Amino acid sequence: MPIMADWVGLCVATSLLVTFLTAAGYALYSGLLSDITVLTGFPPIKKITFVYKFKKGPYESCGELFKESHGIGPKLSCIGVYYDDPKKVPGPQCRYAVGSILSEGESQADEELLKSYETSGFKVFSFPEVTHVVTASFPHRTFFSVLLGMRRVYPRLEHYIKARRLCAHPFLEIYREGLIQFMAPLARQGDFYVPEVRQAERRLVEREDSHSDSEGSGSDSNSEYSSGSGVLPLDSREASPASPVRSVAPRDEEDRGHRGRSSRGTSLGEPGCEQATGGQRAEREEDEKRPEAQEWLGAVVGEE
Repeated sequence: MPIMADWVGLCVATSLLVTFLTAAGYALYSGLLSDITVLTGFPPIKKITFVYKFKKGPYESCGELFKESHGIGPKLSCIGVYYDDPKKVPGPQCRYAVGSILSEGESQADEELLKSYETSGFKVFSFPEVTHVVTASFPHRTFFSVLLGMRRVYPRLEHYIKARRLCAHPFLEIYREGLIQFMAPLARQGDFYVPEVRQAERRLVEREDSHSDSEGSGSDSNSEYSSGSGVLPLDSREASPASPVRSVAPRDEEDRGHRGRSSRGTSLGEPGCEQATGGQRAEREEDEKRPEAQEWLGAVVGEE
């Protein structure tokens, strides 16, 4: 009988050891100890056209949209864009867009796939190519990689952005080629806000303006956005669901000290946002040389 008890104990201990080693190996393979390097420079993507669905709610619920989008186009890279800081904005009010990248750079989108996505209720939009972003990457080998990436990468991004007093928002996650690529633009941020966010914020700004005018307080109706959720005033562009169009966003609105935020629970913006980085200044100068930007600037000067 004692021999049998010893044998059972040995089997249990061996089973626990094997389970522990398996779990440890799985965690290591998923990226538990992977190096994380945060950089400022060129983005991991060029100009993209993508399909998306916009939702409000806790970011933990975005997995269903990723699954739906991946199911339609399993060979396409998935993308998530997150607009609010969940430390400041209640979970049910957090806004995000999730979908798949149809084309990048000068490549053309697959028309059949586009129709399939539109039939399932996805909309189409485009993001421009910028030259200065904050970026990092993390292995995407298992489902656990996603959880590890959120826990490990965003604190690094937070430290990097705060230490350098950068203005970086919104936050994108691109899933492709075995990597999760994290990115936040340092310039032309307004062009990374999907129409649903911009329309809602425009209505909010208009209500604030109306309320301020009725009270005669003379307070700045945009103060909520520079210290609260960190959302840009809506002045950059609009686009129809199936016909993405981009225009130049007024630079003074984009760089007015709005706070950036992480998609998964870290506050990445600081008052230093009003200090344009070299990348922001370079892209601002480049944009102002364009005809549409000169026309806008001329209109502003004329109004003054």
